[in-house]
Amino acid sequence: MRDDSDIRILPKDENDRRFATTLARGLAVLRAFRPSDDGLGNAEISERTGIPKSTVSRLTFTLQSLGYLNHARRHDRYRPGPALLALGNVAASSISFVELAGPIMQRLADETGTLSLLLVRDDTKLLILKTWRPTGVSSLWLETGHRLPFNGTSSGHALLAAMTEEVFEKTVANVAGAQGLTPERAAEVRREAWGQLIGQGFSITDPDEYYTPSIHAVARPFHSRDLSEPVVFTCGALPSDLSVERMRTEVGPRLNAAVQELERIMGQGSAMTMRG
Repeated sequence: MRDDSDIRILPKDENDRRFATTLARGLAVLRAFRPSDDGLGNAEISERTGIPKSTVSRLTFTLQSLGYLNHARRHDRYRPGPALLALGNVAASSISFVELAGPIMQRLADETGTLSLLLVRDDTKLLILKTWRPTGVSSLWLETGHRLPFNGTSSGHALLAAMTEEVFEKTVANVAGAQGLTPERAAEVRREAWGQLIGQGFSITDPDEYYTPSIHAVARPFHSRDLSEPVVFTCGALPSDLSVERMRTEVGPRLNAAVQELERIMGQGSAMTMRG
């Protein structure tokens, strides 16, 4: 279910003179890596990013020289380096809610037998930033670093609903009809998901609209003061383990309560009251 084919290099405002294309390409190389990769060669990175292989070779050499990539024992394959690890740790430490959410979301995963997720907007898709797996359950679907579409996912619909109008319009423009998310469809999704969030505290996408039949999920946004836009917490499982009825009557309310607990710990209001 991985999708590494649409790591975009340039945004819609790529012609802005302030935009550094070389930097964007270097970051695209770093974003091409996934936790399950056993290293990547220049050809694989080129295929994932769309950057010519000759350019990738220069970028990977530079990133290796700076410590953001390394070759380890295999000189034809790159892996994330110590400088990238240090940068990631600094970023994680500066976002306080992730650590605070850990015990809450792990408890939720254990009590419901679902995979609990934290997702963030990553250009035209959502990126799984963190997962909490239920103890003793072999739920091995979805991993950190996996990307999901906005259209046809409970996570994507909830996040579209919680965005400010400015971020929503920018996101829809960047997707530009991909994943079937036309402006009209995006507005419809936003209205429907917002109504669910206000009415019950969580959002469930109709399984008939889901991008894959193998997962059911319920989602709830969270807006940390550490970030300029909302993120989304999600609980998911196989349809045989997580029916729509169970999402509505059990898992959804528990997810809402878990995020409310995090909001109380953080001393802040609900994401449903922060949309502009």
